[in-house]
Amino acid sequence: MTAATVAAVLEPDERLRVEAAGQGCFRVLHGGSLEEAIRHVRRSPVDVMLLSVHRCGESDLPRVAQFVREFPHVPAVALLSRADQAAHDRILRLGASGVHEVVDVSVPSGWHRLRSLLREPNTPVVARVMAALDADLREAPPDCRFFFEVVLRRAPDVRTVQVLARVLGVVPSSLMSRFYRSRLPSPKTYLAFARLLHAAYLFRCGGLSIADVANRLDYSSPQSFGRHLHTFLGVTAGEFRRRLPFEAAIERFRQRLLAPHRDRLLAFHPFGTWPGDHGQSTA
Repeated sequence: MTAATVAAVLEPDERLRVEAAGQGCFRVLHGGSLEEAIRHVRRSPVDVMLLSVHRCGESDLPRVAQFVREFPHVPAVALLSRADQAAHDRILRLGASGVHEVVDVSVPSGWHRLRSLLREPNTPVVARVMAALDADLREAPPDCRFFFEVVLRRAPDVRTVQVLARVLGVVPSSLMSRFYRSRLPSPKTYLAFARLLHAAYLFRCGGLSIADVANRLDYSSPQSFGRHLHTFLGVTAGEFRRRLPFEAAIERFRQRLLAPHRDRLLAFHPFGTWPGDHGQSTA
């Protein structure tokens, strides 16, 4: 299981204690300021923003509110390590800025709650897309569903079928031939569209530019991202952002790559042994 990634703005003593609590549960990208922590969110897939109640000053509150608006998929969590009136007042101000989760680690149970809260990364893209595809894949073989889950989960950091095959533990040529023989779209096509689903999800955040999204999805440049969109969908990045919101992108994926092939997918085993594979096991 992949550990969650947390961007954090903490006091020095809190850093050490959060690092210790996070062993095996989550990794922390520390920011010396709120702006630095937000830069981590722009550059890397971050699951949670952790803000020390004692570190956020009055001048930070408008920026916190802006962050909550622009990055709705990254929940902001306030960390309280000592209780006093000033901290209580700041919690109220953070709440008014959109931070609705507070973890009090001034008591022992707080550390357990923090670990529980941050133990697993959010996978909203995978969960929402697989829920939307359930009607098409409900009766499909388990290895067929597994293929789609892996493609969706790994699309942000997997760009080629060769790498995808390595992740799946199969021979690339065998994987491609099975899709071809079943008269299904190629694994490359499914992977390419899955990457665009992640792009559509990221574009929900007003705080991310086209360049930010291209970087998060490991394109070599915004221009490369634009060429991918033009080749695959015939639109520019700006048009994609305006005309194909996340829900519409999921439906386009379903209508284009699943619904027309549903009968074949219900009998498809992407990791099975086919005649002509020379007895190579790909399980």
